[in-house]
Amino acid sequence: MKQLLPILAALVLIAACGQPSFQADEQAIRAVMADQEKAWDAGDVRAFMDGYADSVCFIGSRGRTCGREAVTANYLKTYPDKAAMGDLSFTQLEVLPAGTDHAWCTGRWTISRADTVGGGFSLLWVRTAQGWRILRDHSY
Repeated sequence: MKQLLPILAALVLIAACGQPSFQADEQAIRAVMADQEKAWDAGDVRAFMDGYADSVCFIGSRGRTCGREAVTANYLKTYPDKAAMGDLSFTQLEVLPAGTDHAWCTGRWTISRADTVGGGFSLLWVRTAQGWRILRDHSY
């Protein structure tokens, strides 16, 4: 039995090393969200939209909009200038793997301006050739 312990320990170590870590993916997703905050705070909706996949669907209180250009148009209509955009912050982020090429992220959003607004979100992320992008955005 004592002879098996080192072998079992080695097998466990090998198995653990063979598992890909989600830590780098989570950091990459959080970096995209940090870039989105910066773009929003600069009043740049188009740069903010860089975090979205071309086939994104946004689901909010006014319904569902699909396609990056349509979602961009909605943002531009709702937030026509820097004053309307205010300062965006994401908090209470939780990022969880959903297979090898997808991840879920939930959290809270706040736009600080004269009438501060906020809510929650659930994002489905997809790994693309350009990096991690939001495929589904359910904000409320």
